[in-house]
Amino acid sequence: MIVDAHNHIIPEGIVSIFEADPEAFGVRVERFDGITRLVHREGFAYPLFPEFADPQIKVSKLDERGFDAAIISPSPTLFFYREPGEKNAEFVRYLNNEVAAFVATAPSRLIGMGTLPMQSPEASIAELEYLVSKLGIRAVMIGTHIDGVQLAAPEYRPVLQKAADLGVFILTHPYYFGAKPGLEPYYLTNLIGNPLDTTVMAAHLIFGGVMEEIPHLRICLSHGGGFAPYQIGRLVHGQNVRKEAQTTKISPKDLLKRFYFDTITHDPEALRFLISLVGADHVLLGTDIPFDMADLSPVETLRAAGIGAAEFELISGRNVIDLVGTAAVKGLLNV
Repeated sequence: MIVDAHNHIIPEGIVSIFEADPEAFGVRVERFDGITRLVHREGFAYPLFPEFADPQIKVSKLDERGFDAAIISPSPTLFFYREPGEKNAEFVRYLNNEVAAFVATAPSRLIGMGTLPMQSPEASIAELEYLVSKLGIRAVMIGTHIDGVQLAAPEYRPVLQKAADLGVFILTHPYYFGAKPGLEPYYLTNLIGNPLDTTVMAAHLIFGGVMEEIPHLRICLSHGGGFAPYQIGRLVHGQNVRKEAQTTKISPKDLLKRFYFDTITHDPEALRFLISLVGADHVLLGTDIPFDMADLSPVETLRAAGIGAAEFELISGRNVIDLVGTAAVKGLLNV
């Protein structure tokens, strides 16, 4: 049972919006020499690979890679947190309906993950209810910060509480927006900047009390947790010696273990350490397909980590199916 818990799409209906009005969200579609790219006003661009938009190609790629199913989430480049809340709420509703339609083409192979208009907490709460009650989707992907405001900020606490109460799984994901001084060369905006954003968010959720106050929150840190698992001892030490870090009754290390983590570390030894730290029941197989930083061979990475058969079964698919699996997928996989 192999399930990719971190796999992105940009439905064709969304591409049509950008083609019709490039100024609406600052994204234009470029087609040249048989290659289609999305170009954002912030200055970054990427190929619109066919499996982003075509569900038949997405499923064929699952077959090609030996995956039984995938949790498909909107690309993080569709976090338009700088737009007015009402405008983004309308866009997100359309996007989530597109995700549901994408899933409906192959419900035994695809599981939907929506998103939220996080700059509007009220609209986000309404969207969570819509996802669960109308679309049958019990997972969302949101940014590690909301246009510079940390996810642990008080205004977002009701959204996280609502997700926890509804049993909605949250995948947090960095995105490119905003300056990252010193990280401009060598693609460090992604190589270091994205994992750093995840680490900062995790620290805020820990020291800000979120992980202590909402113990049933099911939230995942992308890309192996950023740098957090590998520097958690520093956070624990800091809490021991610095008054300003003494904000929780529970140790930061124990609170870190309440998160879920994907396997995207690109290194078996790092993955082995992660599993030993947080437990196999809190790690999910992931790829980040089809972006350039994807782990295209996650099963090989997982096997090379030297774990046992029981751990492999949990991480390769059972964990995420238990979290968000649909009846169609569970039936196919005999879960």
